[in-house]
Amino acid sequence: MSEEYGSDFLTITDDEGNSYELEHLDTFEHGEDLYMVFLPADLDEKDEDYGLIILKVVEENGEEILTTVDDEAELEKVYNVYMQLLFEAEEEQARAAEGEILPLEQDE
Repeated sequence: MSEEYGSDFLTITDDEGNSYELEHLDTFEHGEDLYMVFLPADLDEKDEDYGLIILKVVEENGEEILTTVDDEAELEKVYNVYMQLLFEAEEEQARAAEGEILPLEQDE
């Protein structure tokens, strides 16, 4: 997971010309694919579509673009991977706050 601080905002435009401002939360790899996680900047918790937006980074004509994850199984899988990464990061922060010494990461 990325270790960047502060908020990054991105405006994206869909195929119909609608613009959306998103807050970039994280970027992570799963398998050989790269995904970016966002929240809508105009977040309304009462909206039924409230929640994380996960977009896939793909290369098209030599340029990286963001695309929706249309396959429900893939979306569920990467959502679960992201939630696990988030849980592990929070767990590490909690241990660090308690003064617990964290093991060194080893390259595999």
